[in-house]
Amino acid sequence: MSIPAGRHFLQIPGPSNVPDRVLRAMDMPTMDHRGPEFAQLTHEVLNGLKQVFKTSADVIIFPASGTGAWESALVNTLSPGDRVLMFETGHFATLWQGIAKDLGLEVDFVPGDWRHGVDPDAVAAKLSADEKHEIRAVMVVHNETSTGVTSQISKIREAIDSTGHPALFMVDTISSLASIDYRHDEWGVDVTVGGSQKGLMLPPGLSFNAISAKALQASKTAALPSSYWNWQAMIKANATGYFPYTPATNLLYALRESLKMLLDEQGLDKVFARHQRHAEATRRAVRAWGLEILCLNPEEYSGSLTAILLPDGHDADRLRQVILERYNMSLGTGLGKVQGRVFRIGHLGDFNDLMLAGTLCGVEMGLSVAQIPFSKGGVNAALDYLADNL
Repeated sequence: MSIPAGRHFLQIPGPSNVPDRVLRAMDMPTMDHRGPEFAQLTHEVLNGLKQVFKTSADVIIFPASGTGAWESALVNTLSPGDRVLMFETGHFATLWQGIAKDLGLEVDFVPGDWRHGVDPDAVAAKLSADEKHEIRAVMVVHNETSTGVTSQISKIREAIDSTGHPALFMVDTISSLASIDYRHDEWGVDVTVGGSQKGLMLPPGLSFNAISAKALQASKTAALPSSYWNWQAMIKANATGYFPYTPATNLLYALRESLKMLLDEQGLDKVFARHQRHAEATRRAVRAWGLEILCLNPEEYSGSLTAILLPDGHDADRLRQVILERYNMSLGTGLGKVQGRVFRIGHLGDFNDLMLAGTLCGVEMGLSVAQIPFSKGGVNAALDYLADNL
């Protein structure tokens, strides 16, 4: 297998590119995870994460992928047979629903078209009909990585409140945390799920739960078994700067550095604005190509990624293969219901204008080589937008 010249463009919607600063931070001798220096590291990263989640509540770090944080959110708050309300916004919402079923929960899974986010009116209707308050939790994905659709969490919270329903509110932010505005406390979220490998610019391997006082109270009576995922043990150990089992030490070094990078960018609002700017430039390129954005509601466009539909009869995975082989660039595949029909451009994490320009050039050249019907000029449309919106 020949090795292509130049850098590889990793433009999938996560794991995202890991900055050199973060790589260098990981390249350190492993410290004693029972010593005083480690306790200082623990407190630093936990305090930094609270700023990212926009919370004053507890944040817990697990050595796991985001899937582990999904399971932790459920086993710490619920009991076998509990009813939960979930919404089919895409592939990852469907996977989270599968875990809930595997754990013995009764899932009311509202069907969706994979082109829209969660409908707040549907949330209110479901909860209003639940007069006996049998629904114990409402669970939604903030940014659906498979579709590029971002649900409006504040409006969903308003819908829950309008019914007076006591259900817990759980939100997956795995592909939105540190990329798209998110406010755990202000939006009244009880459990927020996060992961390290996207907006936080780390390798995979860390996952997070931000938990409200209401969720913590629920954990005291939850009857689903939890040992590795147990919040109480983690909070008790974290209070002194340690973990109840061996943590992913070098990933915590990396997390400390990534948090510094986010705050060095003059605050999270600047980070969110950068992501939205690159997302809009990408969408302008897609429209100029004459292709279709999978997300149908402009108010739900994602700042992390853009999912693009190819015309009927054309295979998105073949296009991805052409682009990988010709230009050494990886794009996201279509998942689940949209496999073969969609490719995804990730524009999140450690990302700038020149990286976006190179990415869009690779896509435009690939569309031509793969003989996909399109109009040229997408790259120019994106560059014009970037130049006019510095």
